[in-house]
Amino acid sequence: MMIRNSPTRVRVGAISAVAALALGLSACGSESDSSAATTSDPDEVTGDITLLTPIFEGTEGQKLLEDELLPQFYEEYPNVSVSVDYTTYGNLNEKLTTAAVSGAVPDVMLMGVGWIEGFADRGLIADLSELGLTEEKLLESYTPAIVDAGTWNDGVYAVPIMLDTRFGVARMDLLEEAGYDSPPQNWDELVEMSKALTVRDSDGTLERAGFDMLSLDSRQAFETMLFSAGGDLFNEDDTAPTFNEDPGVDALQLMSDLINVHEVEEIGFSSPDAAVNPLLNGRAAMGIAHNNLWTQGLEAAPEVLDDLEPFVIQGEGEGMFFGGTLATRSATSQSPEAAQAFLEFLASPGPALAANEQRGNVPALSELLDSEYVQSNGFVQFAMENLDVAKREGGPAEWLEVRGDFAPAVEATLLDQMSAEDSLNDLAGLVQTAIDR
Repeated sequence: MMIRNSPTRVRVGAISAVAALALGLSACGSESDSSAATTSDPDEVTGDITLLTPIFEGTEGQKLLEDELLPQFYEEYPNVSVSVDYTTYGNLNEKLTTAAVSGAVPDVMLMGVGWIEGFADRGLIADLSELGLTEEKLLESYTPAIVDAGTWNDGVYAVPIMLDTRFGVARMDLLEEAGYDSPPQNWDELVEMSKALTVRDSDGTLERAGFDMLSLDSRQAFETMLFSAGGDLFNEDDTAPTFNEDPGVDALQLMSDLINVHEVEEIGFSSPDAAVNPLLNGRAAMGIAHNNLWTQGLEAAPEVLDDLEPFVIQGEGEGMFFGGTLATRSATSQSPEAAQAFLEFLASPGPALAANEQRGNVPALSELLDSEYVQSNGFVQFAMENLDVAKREGGPAEWLEVRGDFAPAVEATLLDQMSAEDSLNDLAGLVQTAIDR
């Protein structure tokens, strides 16, 4: 890799049913949950616990968990047994809702960044600091933004296992052909270079996008640009949206201008479902990409990996987005110490590294930067080296209820149907209504 000096619509659905049921379930949970302290003797930790996981999917993932990781855990905790319920992120919310309604909430649940606040607010997951996993302890191993993703109302409700990131990527072979020796350093350069790198045939048909934004979920593309504008999704106490303020409007306007004014990409030229990312086959010179583009490149176009250069998109701020998977403990677990021991095991260096390597994701633990896996994956390495500037989505407990409204609002502007200001103001009204309910 060339390193230069450069800087879904998913609704909660029946979660309202969870709200009432989870609080009731919390009242009948194990009394030891709120008073126990993690024992120093693993032999004294006992219990039959369940794990609900959207990772470790497929034959290889299941083999990793059941044949390698669980035996390691049992060696340390011989009096604990774990039953695994495999699911996908697409079905995870339905699984959690059904579990809450039935009263059979899994002891350990893996869920995404932005999910924690809603389930903590509804009493479904436990404060891990009650058994010793404090914010101070986590800050010894993770960046503050990553720790923040698992906290709510001064409690620690999740520990991170893996991250997935979005940032700028440039095809340096194409940039160098056009006379550029580094990715854009600011928005003005981004526009200039995107225009220069766009290629159309004699009939005006787009052959190469100067800057691809359409291969990524439109919500996440907007958030990445919002962060590069120096903006945030919500205010500091998550009581009101701020994405419709000037930085957000500027970010969405830039995205719209790149398509509708500068014509560096066209609606329909690419999509998140594209068989091959256009950065790999040369149909795009630059773009916003997921860190798994490196893994895709290994499989589809290993010859271009040396030409792919990641970069943080620079505006008034620094544009890098992160999501990820975090481990939580049920607030109603009858074996809270066993559940917490297991989730801490999953987040520990060896298991976390194995899980990330199996999926091609970014380890959350800072110490894993020096691992062979990270050092051999250019995009994962870049992501870990820049996590201090990365920002996440989510914030208020209502995030899962409203995040599906972002894509239509963004796309209305990209389709030149509404102004950036009107789209974001309408969206902010919907979000504020959800927060105030």
